[in-house]
Amino acid sequence: MNKKDFPWLYDAEYMSYVGGLLETPEVQKLNEFTHHYISTRLLHSLNVSYTSYKISKKFGWNKKATARAGLLHDLFYYDWRETKFAEGSHAYVHPRIAYQNAQKLTTISKLEKDIIIKHMWGATIAPPRYKESFIVTFVDDYVAIKEWTQLMKMKWKHHKLFKKEKLS
Repeated sequence: MNKKDFPWLYDAEYMSYVGGLLETPEVQKLNEFTHHYISTRLLHSLNVSYTSYKISKKFGWNKKATARAGLLHDLFYYDWRETKFAEGSHAYVHPRIAYQNAQKLTTISKLEKDIIIKHMWGATIAPPRYKESFIVTFVDDYVAIKEWTQLMKMKWKHHKLFKKEKLS
């Protein structure tokens, strides 16, 4: 493992906030789920968590709550492309499921609850209450777009390679 690909592993302060959570089987299980087609849910959550933590740290905001809630924001164990809910869309339901699952792992503060529950703001109506919640919301969108862009680059590269092979 190198620092460029997994910078959070080399950040002692960040790991002091999330290291215990990362070691739990419940969080490790997120590695079994593909997320946004190119990532695992665990890697996606780590990217959201660490980027949000760095922003909160830079501005002097609550970096611990941001790191923890960023890691736990997608703590659910189903394929969102297949599972449907009577209560509403995945965008509405999964933050509540993630919050319930997070409560089983650790004590969740009011700030962490708001971050987890409101991280889909934009796709849902209720706006975040705290600046840290906005950070995780926007970083989650940024990371999702970054993952989608990587997928499109791979598809385009494969498409070009496939065309070259066809022409030969």
